[in-house]
Amino acid sequence: MPAPPGITRKLLFAFGALVALFAAASLFALGRINEIHEGTHALQAASGRVRAALELATAVRDQYAHLAHTIILGNDSHARFHADARARVEALTRKLWEQAQDAEERAWVGDIQESGDALDRLYRDTLLPAVVSKDQAAVTAAHGHALELVATIQARADALARRFDASIGSFEEHVGAVEHASFLWAVVFLGGATLFAAGVGLYIGNSVARPVARLTEGASRLAQGDLNTRIPEGAPDEFGRLAAQFNRMTEALRAHQEQLVQHEKLAGIGRLAAGVAHEINNPLGVILGYVRLLQRKAEGSLAEDLKVLEEEAVRCQQIVEGLLDLSRPGRVAVEPLALREVCTEVVARLQESPKLKGVEVRVEGDAPAWAHPQRVRQVLFNLVVNAAEAASSGGRVEVRIEPQAGGGASVAVSDSGPGVKPEERPRLFEPFFTTKSSGTGLGLAVSQAIAHAHGGRIEADAGPLGGARFTLHLPPPREGA
Repeated sequence: MPAPPGITRKLLFAFGALVALFAAASLFALGRINEIHEGTHALQAASGRVRAALELATAVRDQYAHLAHTIILGNDSHARFHADARARVEALTRKLWEQAQDAEERAWVGDIQESGDALDRLYRDTLLPAVVSKDQAAVTAAHGHALELVATIQARADALARRFDASIGSFEEHVGAVEHASFLWAVVFLGGATLFAAGVGLYIGNSVARPVARLTEGASRLAQGDLNTRIPEGAPDEFGRLAAQFNRMTEALRAHQEQLVQHEKLAGIGRLAAGVAHEINNPLGVILGYVRLLQRKAEGSLAEDLKVLEEEAVRCQQIVEGLLDLSRPGRVAVEPLALREVCTEVVARLQESPKLKGVEVRVEGDAPAWAHPQRVRQVLFNLVVNAAEAASSGGRVEVRIEPQAGGGASVAVSDSGPGVKPEERPRLFEPFFTTKSSGTGLGLAVSQAIAHAHGGRIEADAGPLGGARFTLHLPPPREGA
């Protein structure tokens, strides 16, 4: 199955979408601004055409005014002014020709050009000579023709002005519509971008800030010594995996702390045992010697009392021996060992004693291991004896040997007894803790200490036979072993 998307990928996607949204809004705004700019430029051009048309009409009127003054004054004093006005009309006509946008407008400008040329020729060739020669009839005829030409130019100039003015209205309408649409879309984009940014912020708060706060709080509790601190793992992203790793770390720290406490307990007991074991063993040996000597001569109830004394003295010796086992060095010398052979040997020796009376013991599987033979036999002896006592007469005990990955091995001892209560499991390997009326409470503690000396451990859980199962885990050999 593909790995679920991580928080990093989600954040990159969210920020990328946010950037893309703002980029789209910016591109849209730039496009609209460019469109408004082009519309404004076209509006200015249309306004320039209207001004040129109106100026042309004014220049034609000026030209006619100078023509009329020539008639009124009856001389050529306004000929120079008429020429200036004519030059002005020609310049404006060329400008309109350049600004014409269709065939009709160019036709109107053409009419203005022809009428202007005709008016100029009429003035120079007919009207001005008639005025100078005082030919009134020619002046009147030329004046009438001049009025027709001026009217034609005025009509075409007015038509162009109206056309250009209409285009100004359409451009203004278009620019106004673009501005209105741009404003609405800007509100939509900016509002959407703001909402999206708020959503990204909430997402970051939920996906980053809260997990970081939980990690910080968990680290603070851990620093205060709370080794049971756990962080909700949540989604399977980076923070979820970090929370899972944090939980595994705290669990490992808790287990390590428990091991340290257990080792300190065992070390304290060992130091105590090492200090007093010989002092206790000596009087116990004397007591046992005298008790056994007296047993040879005693009869009846005295013999029974001496038997009880002997059993209790032997029990004291077993306790001292267990304490001495706890005081021995942690590391042991290991060598290759066939576990099935060792297990079979332990079971065979126990079957010769009353400890396995009426209990069926079966050994299955095989695996090699690196271990101290005598210490492993001691552990297996304790586990099989405990299992047989739990199963009692008519019960079953199974010893299963299995190889482990990486070169280690495990030996699981299961029984058909009542099992171990859940509330008792955390204390099973504590010194002097026992669920049996006759036990010393040192067997499992010593066995766990031996397992730790090998770099392994003993675990207790429910077994396949209905009772308890104690599993000895032996690791692969250490380098240089």
